Amino acid sequence: MSKEEVVLLGFWASPFCNRANIALAEKGVAFEGREEDLFGGKSDLLLKSNPIYQKVPVLLHNGKPVCESTNIVSYIDETWPSPPLLPPCPYGRATARFWADFIDKKVFDGGNSIWKSKGEQLEVAKKGFLEILKQLEGAMGEKDYFGGDSFGFVDIIAVPLTSWFYAYEKFGGCKLEDYCPKLYAWMKRCLERESVAKVLPDPEKVYEFVINLRKMHGIE
Repeated sequence: MSKEEVVLLGFWASPFCNRANIALAEKGVAFEGREEDLFGGKSDLLLKSNPIYQKVPVLLHNGKPVCESTNIVSYIDETWPSPPLLPPCPYGRATARFWADFIDKKVFDGGNSIWKSKGEQLEVAKKGFLEILKQLEGAMGEKDYFGGDSFGFVDIIAVPLTSWFYAYEKFGGCKLEDYCPKLYAWMKRCLERESVAKVLPDPEKVYEFVINLRKMHGIE
């Protein structure tokens, strides 16, 4: 085995996998990406590397597995310290971890509740999701990025989730930009970065993927 072997087990539509992709790109780390078949049969390597949850992403660094996307981004930041993703001061780092945790707990599940719902439940889900985005927008304030002037840890945790926003709009019958213009301006700013633009999937393809997910869940 070479001294620096980096492999990422992932899935194209997963915003969690794309966090790791973006973090590695920001650090300039060369790695091998291996696409997993999450529906037809997960690889033995995935099942062996993440026996607890059996899900992607998994970062294999010189054969050692690191699991859970936010944990992986933290690991990448510590292992390849330049350029740093977290702020230099303890308070800044604590604040960044707080909002990363908020995003982990709220955004993806909040958005998914839209495509999983119908009728009155859909309206409740949409309202709840918009409130979550408003809170995020408030956290960013007038800054260009969540950490200030530079793209960093919280941006990497948040921006991959935006590739699913088009699907939420289609099923929710709304335009999120009308409710959260500052967040959308941030999203466009992030997409100007090569590390983000090369990684995030086409929102139309994600929408088609979600249509299939709805059929799998019997929501048609």
